[in-house]
Amino acid sequence: MLDESQLDDPEALARADRRGLLRGAAEAGARVRTAVRHAAEAGLTELKPDGRPRAVLIAGPGTAAACVADLLDGLVGSGCPVIRLAPTGVAPAAGALRWALPGWVGPVDLLLIATPDGTEPGLSLLAEQAYRRGCTVVAVAPARTPIAESVEGSHGLTVPLATSPYGAYEGTNDEATRGSASYEARRVEDEAAPGAPGTLWALLVPLLVLLDRTGLVTAPVDVLQKVADRLDHVAERCGPAIATYSNPAKTLAAELTDALPLIWTEGQSAGAAGRRFAATLAELAGHPALAAELPEALPAHGAVLAGNAAGGGDTDDFFRDRVDDPAALRPRVVLLRDRPTDAGGLTAAPAARELAHGHDVALSELEPETGDELEALAELIAVTDFAAVYLALAPGDGS
Repeated sequence: MLDESQLDDPEALARADRRGLLRGAAEAGARVRTAVRHAAEAGLTELKPDGRPRAVLIAGPGTAAACVADLLDGLVGSGCPVIRLAPTGVAPAAGALRWALPGWVGPVDLLLIATPDGTEPGLSLLAEQAYRRGCTVVAVAPARTPIAESVEGSHGLTVPLATSPYGAYEGTNDEATRGSASYEARRVEDEAAPGAPGTLWALLVPLLVLLDRTGLVTAPVDVLQKVADRLDHVAERCGPAIATYSNPAKTLAAELTDALPLIWTEGQSAGAAGRRFAATLAELAGHPALAAELPEALPAHGAVLAGNAAGGGDTDDFFRDRVDDPAALRPRVVLLRDRPTDAGGLTAAPAARELAHGHDVALSELEPETGDELEALAELIAVTDFAAVYLALAPGDGS
């Protein structure tokens, strides 16, 4: 089991956080504001499109780009098909990845490129292919990178990636990260993981501004400012200086130690947040998790609830030495909902609680405060990002 005293020691967390993960989670709100400014400077807020695209295609490497596509698909809904172009290649390296446009893509479609790297030759080739077909291309990528130059050379539009507001140093003056001198001026030793918190918002926000102008989503600048404020609020509640008993992210991390999280979601936005949580747990913390949407999660994971815990030994040998048995992963349900408890309409949450309790399986619930859909989504993502980071920094969890 995780020693909660480790989570309540900001100095120990700072020493373990060689990838700057806590900083990335804490600065999410600042990333949103910077991304909005970059989008405005690039001219996105002044665009007057002739109409909606027939389809939106999204390409980019890694967990962050995949999550951007998933989130936009949920937010756009039935207004327009949103299709992620998955890369192919012999290795997950920038030079090895390749993307291809479907044969039907043409001038009435929109290609979005989202990359925190910007050196992928495959994305440059994709932008050139889209240009030859007359497809509009918009990219979010680091400035002065090959993909930025390629898109601009193909008469597309590039929005510079919103980088960390604190440069190469960890630490802010807010309550989210204060409490340790190590957070005030400590150079990041290793490059942050591509899927680290903060990267998602830097990629997502300019695309939200663009799709707001096309009428596919509702994400005006004032709403995005509220999203930034909500992210700041979560950082204040979930920062390393806040004790576990009043910190929802630390509490969730402690509950998921030695557990197999079954992430059950209700609501389209919550579904994307749950899948991101599972992917972030795997990438940052090396922690397995399963995600599914209600009500289909109940039959899909029913056998997991009813079966034996993963990692058990040979239960037929009564006289075996149990000291050498591997640690068992007990299922634990994490229920994420993007709507208030008292919301009207159909809900599978009571059935989910009944199924979990019927199998004597513990259950954790996360539900955002009231607000706009984007604000609720931001809160779910921010709390679960912090929880994944705390699991990544916990002793013995691969930090």
